[in-house]
Amino acid sequence: MQPAKVAKIIIDEDKHKAAIVVNPDQQSLAIGRRGQNVRLASQLTGWDIDVLSEEEEQERRAKETKEKTELFIRGLDVDEMIAQILINEGFRTIEEIAFVDIHELESIESFNAELAAELQKRAKDYLAKIDQDYRDQGHKLGMTDDLLDFSFVQRPILMKLGENGIKTLTDLADLSSDELVEILGEDTMSARLAGRVIMKARELAYDIKED
Repeated sequence: MQPAKVAKIIIDEDKHKAAIVVNPDQQSLAIGRRGQNVRLASQLTGWDIDVLSEEEEQERRAKETKEKTELFIRGLDVDEMIAQILINEGFRTIEEIAFVDIHELESIESFNAELAAELQKRAKDYLAKIDQDYRDQGHKLGMTDDLLDFSFVQRPILMKLGENGIKTLTDLADLSSDELVEILGEDTMSARLAGRVIMKARELAYDIKED
């Protein structure tokens, strides 16, 4: 990003994304002419990078908090107050609530053992339903469990593969990187990541490892 001055960097390891926050007068400098600085930084690091002003970052954070609140209200069947408490305690997903040590939930101020246990049960029930709905959808597309269990990519990507005729883990392993990028689109998967996905599929499907 140099010579632009970066105020802070926000990392999302799950999505492999980074937000570079700069003052408004530094934003065009950080992005570069026609976005060349951001594209180069993304290529060098292998991460998706956005350059945001501090105002845009505040708006992004507010939107993210709203989405998390709605998710917790819907998925855990709780009121907004409990959802906000969970967010303030650092919980971002229902998976974290389902599998965190129960003592972490019990230690939250205004929570008790009974409430913590109930929240964790609701979180696990919600995830079980989501998983079953996902498998039902995949089976309707003719997808096999070995592909549905392939956790190296996110489920929406696997569904798109199924919709495009990739039904088994072997089908995925037999693709070339270019074919996988063509199916999913460059906005979804880079050639570099496609190569990693295919190598992992081959490792599992054929019990081999590639350099």
